[in-house]
Amino acid sequence: MMISTKGRYALRVMIDLAEHNTGAYIPLLDIAKRQEISEKYLESIVSVLSKMGFVDAMRGKGGGYRLNRAPDAYTVGSILKAIEGSLAPVACLDAHPNTCKRAAECRTLGMWQSLYRLIDDFFEGITIADLVRDESVGDFVI
Repeated sequence: MMISTKGRYALRVMIDLAEHNTGAYIPLLDIAKRQEISEKYLESIVSVLSKMGFVDAMRGKGGGYRLNRAPDAYTVGSILKAIEGSLAPVACLDAHPNTCKRAAECRTLGMWQSLYRLIDDFFEGITIADLVRDESVGDFVI
């Protein structure tokens, strides 16, 4: 599993919105400048975040984006799943139930399921508030 640029940037957007959360809408241009990410690229990311209900959007003068919940209500896992679609390490775990015709005799399925649970539990255990508070993300410990 590899997290895409969109997934990483979505987390940066959510952290930025949390750090600058005054209740007002924050223009995308401001986020783009602070994060040094193309505004055009961010548009596609915040569009998904808005459609998935993670942020409120307002067009026009005074418009932009804002969180619609407290930063501790957003998990890294939920954001990544919204952007990436899945965090499954192998394709057969994307379908529920697993439709792989070899699932019954697959000797590695249990291993992949265990890895998937570890990944999911890890990312669901971290909130945007955690990332805002922790300046040493490289040493992040749950």
